[in-house]
Amino acid sequence: MTHKRIPKNWTIQRSTPFFSKDNVPAALLSHHNTAAGVFGQLCVMEGVVIYYGFADEHATEPEVKVVISAGSFATSPPRYWHRIEMSDDALFNINFWSDPQTRHQDMYHTK
Repeated sequence: MTHKRIPKNWTIQRSTPFFSKDNVPAALLSHHNTAAGVFGQLCVMEGVVIYYGFADEHATEPEVKVVISAGSFATSPPRYWHRIEMSDDALFNINFWSDPQTRHQDMYHTK
C-alpha cells in the first residue's frame, strides 16, 4: 500500500474544523475509511498524529504506520481503512479531496 498522489484536477470539497484531544470525533480513533473517489489529507498544526492503515475493515494489525509531525501532512487514499492516534498537544484538520464532478457524495464511512 502506498499513499498515492491526489489527482491534479481534484479539489478540496470539504475541510473539517481543527481537532484536539478535547473534540476529536471518536470515529477518527477507530477503523474508518474515506469513500470511493475521495482522498483524505490530514494536516497537523501542532503535536503529532500517528496514522495506521489496515489491509481491510477486519484487520487488527496495521500494514502502514505514518508519524505526522507539526507542519506536515499525509494522505489517505480512497476506500482505505485506517485510524489515528494523537499526542496530547495535537491539533489537526482534514481536507477531503475529490473530482469536482462528485462534489455531493459522502466523504467517509465508519465501521
